[in-house]
Amino acid sequence: MRLLVPRRAPLAPRLPLLLLGMALATCARADEQRTGAERQADFADLSIEELANIEVTSVSKRPERLQDAPASVFVITGDDIRRSGSRSLPEALRLAPNLDVARASNTGYYISARGMNGTSNSPANKLLVMIDGRSVYSPLFSGVFWDEPDVMLEDVERIEVISGPGGTLWGVNAVNGVINIITRHSADTRGDLLVLRGDSDGAQAAFRHGAGDPDHSWRVYGKVFGLGRSKLVTGARIDDAWDQGQIGFRSDWERDGDRFSVNGNAWRGKQGQPSPGLISAPGASTGIDDIDTRGVNLTGRWEHALAGGGSVSAQAYYDYRYRQVPPTFTDAVDTIDIQLQHSLPSLGAHSIVWGGEYRTNWDRVTNSPFVAFLPASDRQAWASLFAQDEVTLRDDLRLTAGARYERNPYTGAEFLPTLRLSWRATPSHSLWAGLSRTVRAPSRLDVDAFIPGAPPYLLAGGPRVRSEVARVLELGYRGQVGSGLSYSVTAFRNLYDHLRTQDVSSDGRSITFGNLMEGQARGIEAWGSYQMSDAWRLSAGVTALRERFALKPGSRDVGSVATTGADPAYTAQLRSSYAFDSARELELAVRRVGATGRPAVPAYTALDLRFGWRFAPGMELSVIGANLNGSHREYGVPQFSSEVGRSVGVKLVWQR
Repeated sequence: MRLLVPRRAPLAPRLPLLLLGMALATCARADEQRTGAERQADFADLSIEELANIEVTSVSKRPERLQDAPASVFVITGDDIRRSGSRSLPEALRLAPNLDVARASNTGYYISARGMNGTSNSPANKLLVMIDGRSVYSPLFSGVFWDEPDVMLEDVERIEVISGPGGTLWGVNAVNGVINIITRHSADTRGDLLVLRGDSDGAQAAFRHGAGDPDHSWRVYGKVFGLGRSKLVTGARIDDAWDQGQIGFRSDWERDGDRFSVNGNAWRGKQGQPSPGLISAPGASTGIDDIDTRGVNLTGRWEHALAGGGSVSAQAYYDYRYRQVPPTFTDAVDTIDIQLQHSLPSLGAHSIVWGGEYRTNWDRVTNSPFVAFLPASDRQAWASLFAQDEVTLRDDLRLTAGARYERNPYTGAEFLPTLRLSWRATPSHSLWAGLSRTVRAPSRLDVDAFIPGAPPYLLAGGPRVRSEVARVLELGYRGQVGSGLSYSVTAFRNLYDHLRTQDVSSDGRSITFGNLMEGQARGIEAWGSYQMSDAWRLSAGVTALRERFALKPGSRDVGSVATTGADPAYTAQLRSSYAFDSARELELAVRRVGATGRPAVPAYTALDLRFGWRFAPGMELSVIGANLNGSHREYGVPQFSSEVGRSVGVKLVWQR
């Protein structure tokens, strides 16, 4: 739900371009290539076979090989991000073929897996997103404001993208997927790093300094960026210029077998508000102004290894976020979250992990004549316990059974079970199946939202809402042929019940939220990589999706079925990574996205390119082109959503 409308001149800083020119002039006579010892050790140096052995933790909450994970999981490595030339988290997430990433404006992204992406009835609220274990969803609407979560992309180790249910381990809202963004250990970021980038539509600059010894390491960083206003289909400028700055730190140390990690971030942003307009209220002044966002967070984690292979861990974080959206509302929320986890040593054929989580927040909304959340201030709490047992039935056959009991402030207790079977047919080929039940719990938007901000209300909350339920069946295959080809294929079917509706009252004067819609989605997702030669790697991915929804008896909804499931029937991508030598590389990517229904968005193709040149020790220059084949629209109606236009940029990275 976006009630946003600004007026503001673009503020894309030009300082990075100036500094970039000075740096190039200084280094023009530097050596062209680095020696092999000077090359950064990264995932680009790994073979297809080694990539299959990357450890992931999001599937079972314990390290396991990607090849063995009984779920549809795609890993975006830090080097994938570097090679792509991505400049933000949403852009980096386009690398995952099992995600649908749609941009409506500079700050308005809609991201989901397996459908249900950003319609009026389900605003991308079925995807759980975490940064180093800290959830970044907004309790205001159960989704993510994608202009808020940010990291220094050069510090990302990997992003684990699970398409499919993750409620047993991660709780409610992990319905259609889980995105776990994992940053690098501070011991891997010692030294200095400077990043300067200028694009035709904006610019950014970032720095990082890290130091330490074998037992203790730390880093600090800072970044600023700015984007100019984008355009509508008509060529008119849309008021979505955006500037933001962020600073942060991370520290890691070990002592007597214990591992500790602390990280913190603080940020502030200012952005224009793109249309649509506002619901009018009698006598109300439309004091349209910039959106002001800011926040601070602090996360601490402790891990202790137990004899026999077990471990115990604890994590706690504090998160404060503030969003002022004139003239509609202002929201300030404080969140405290505590998590405990115990992985038992192997008990014969059993590997058991269990734990609990408690989260509470204080949400304070400043209402307006246009929209109100009643009560304006509210304290909420979530408490949960989970357990999962991985049973080795025989050397090549594993059964995973788990469940989570979670209590939320609106619907009380929810039960989230899962059952998975994995068969490793050969060391390089595995087949798995999964059956899960998960839910999307109500948020303040579902229950407490009233429009306009005073009676008579057009929208009068949802006094009787319940959780949206998904029952999911999955069947997957993951294989590797020799040392050059790997691939993954997953088929799924989701059965939805109690989906949110907007039901008109019997007198036709108001609307309340209800849960009188059901539906189903089925599809297939596949991706793979092929090592054409030592210097050339091809990667491809494709998804196909079909959704169907229907109202249940008693519903007075007039539009939810038409707009729910307005997702592309297919997406496809092809990426080519080619290294001319140890100093020069070329990345070429083509994406094809099918048309959507209401709102209607035509199918489009996007062509991206990056050329990188390590022209001196510790110096890398990149030329990046996005959407080189022309502009296109990705989300929303043409009167209010911007086109994603062609852009060209230059990036300089210096490190020592």
